[in-house]
Amino acid sequence: MSLERQVRLKLAGKRNAEQEAEAQEWIETVLGAKFPPGETYESALKDGIILCKLMNKLKPGSIPKINTSGASFKMMENINVFQKALKEYGVPDLDVFQTVDLWEQKDISQVTMTLFALGRETYKHPEWTGPWLGPKPAEENKRDFDEETIAAGKAVIGLQAGTNKGATQAGQNMGAGRKIILGK
Repeated sequence: MSLERQVRLKLAGKRNAEQEAEAQEWIETVLGAKFPPGETYESALKDGIILCKLMNKLKPGSIPKINTSGASFKMMENINVFQKALKEYGVPDLDVFQTVDLWEQKDISQVTMTLFALGRETYKHPEWTGPWLGPKPAEENKRDFDEETIAAGKAVIGLQAGTNKGATQAGQNMGAGRKIILGK
């Protein structure tokens, strides 16, 4: 088996059909239109048109020109402007897939993870009223304690660290016993 085939099979194993279906359903709900019938998830997203339309729904005007026909590089340009709009929307660079992940279908699972990162980011935009994708991110819950409460907390040994009750070495026999020879 060639190395390229092994890599392709490994990446295909990372894909999660449930997450892809959830991401597709979210996109269809946001856009108000179904994916083209008979097209797979990755082939429907490949030209970047659906992704650009999604971004324009989330943040109107974020992608002013969407290429709907033309050479391959024009379609790849859609993916690049989508990625740029993602970053401007607040999706961390770390969560953004690379163009080849989608265009050459090298790592579709990474594309899905990017869509989930975008879905999480929508929670942080009050102008977006839903639907959302994925769990709501945690918000900061800063607490201020007085000195008395802090001192009381330092005196308590939390059970999360465990307990040493009953922790003895009684009954342990490892290796040969120690021999003490008297008189030498």
